[in-house]
Amino acid sequence: MNLNELTAHELLDLIKEKKTSTAEVSQAVVKKIQATDGRIHAFVRTPAIPVSANSGAYSIPIAIKDNLCIAGEEVTCCSQILKGFRPPYDATVINKLKASGVVPLGTTNMDEFAFGSSTENSCYGPTRNPWNLDCVPGGSSGGSAAAVAAHEAIWALGSDTGGSIRQPAAFCGVVGVKPTYGRVSRYGLIAFASSLDQIGPITKDVTDAALLLKIIAGYDEMDSTSANVAVPDYLQALKNDVQGLKIGIPKEFFVDGMDAEVKESMSAVIAVLEKKGAKFIEMSLPHTEYSVATYYIVATAEASSNLARYDGVQYGIRRHPSQARRTPMIDMFEETRDQGFGREAKRRIMLGTYCLSSGYYDAYYLRGQKVRTLIKQDFDQAFKEIDAIIAPTSPTTAFRLGEKTNDPLSMYLSDIYTISANLSGIPAISLPCGFSKTGMPIGLQVMTKPFAEETMFRVAYTYEQNTEWHKRKVNL
Repeated sequence: MNLNELTAHELLDLIKEKKTSTAEVSQAVVKKIQATDGRIHAFVRTPAIPVSANSGAYSIPIAIKDNLCIAGEEVTCCSQILKGFRPPYDATVINKLKASGVVPLGTTNMDEFAFGSSTENSCYGPTRNPWNLDCVPGGSSGGSAAAVAAHEAIWALGSDTGGSIRQPAAFCGVVGVKPTYGRVSRYGLIAFASSLDQIGPITKDVTDAALLLKIIAGYDEMDSTSANVAVPDYLQALKNDVQGLKIGIPKEFFVDGMDAEVKESMSAVIAVLEKKGAKFIEMSLPHTEYSVATYYIVATAEASSNLARYDGVQYGIRRHPSQARRTPMIDMFEETRDQGFGREAKRRIMLGTYCLSSGYYDAYYLRGQKVRTLIKQDFDQAFKEIDAIIAPTSPTTAFRLGEKTNDPLSMYLSDIYTISANLSGIPAISLPCGFSKTGMPIGLQVMTKPFAEETMFRVAYTYEQNTEWHKRKVNL
């Protein structure tokens, strides 16, 4: 029995029965990292020796995306500009993990500042998909998803701004959850777009996702956007039954451009859930066609504002030009940002700054926010009649490394099915629902109304328990 290949809930049962220990689990995980991560590159920082055992109810090692603050540990968002930055405090989710006994294992690779859908925009180099090393793992939480899929981590944390947990989960054949906006504290998450970002679990099955969300969710006075809403026991929602639930199929998501194998998988999903008693309703989310354009206005504008703080003064690196150009301070600002930010980060900063600039604010950012409201209203209206919505997580399976790096628009469209959930603030989960003929995972997305994660987990768990996709293992 390979301990690192088991789920967290299976391991917790074994630890409770004294058939293994946290130390043995940690050793198995670190051994696997040492054996395979040279090929995958899921981690950017790992323990040199097995991590020590914690005491607590959930003492299982976890991988952490490189944009969550851990006191005294380097965190860089996989950007040159933050090299050497060590935060003096823990993110709230890290505090919650430690209080529950969960063991921080190491930090995972990501697109720089979460700008990307492939984990190729990292100053540490790309991560590879464990199912096919020539393919991307998705992004921006590609390192976390690849680590879980490759059994280099039992579970992991990621962040999701426009699909950055769900899309890599789909590409790597694991489970990823974007909670309701405000369900999980963002305190200690290095911001990309503050009105869109959410921290969430990446796990091997739905049960682990429910367990991990239960640990990290809850109100936090350190985050002004945190929702003071009671957190239910999500494990109680894991019922193999969707009898009577009304599930919507948005016609705007099932259009030309979707891979034929993805479409076939969705038809099979419907058949499984119908057999378990769900009723499917074709419905419309009429403003879906504007979601990508709206997202890349709102998200880049907020990114431009959030990244203005990285100028060589307080965080990370400081660079000076070889020859003076203007004043020493302005020269330092320019040189630091020029050398510190990668190509995609510069692209998004320029897009966002343009959208916020004088004369263009109303035409772009303000209009984008108005359309965002319409997108949210589409979902609000839909959830008056239905309990959940299903759709593909991604229109295709994982693409090849380098395939879209020179085509930003094509890359941005990789998140076409995930962006709407961030714009509207609703919860969404991705879980495996098939494999292509070439052996690449396909993801199912389940969305519900705000703070209805229990219904989301119920639908996902029912599908998972009546299929075998989540049991397939990467052979590395």
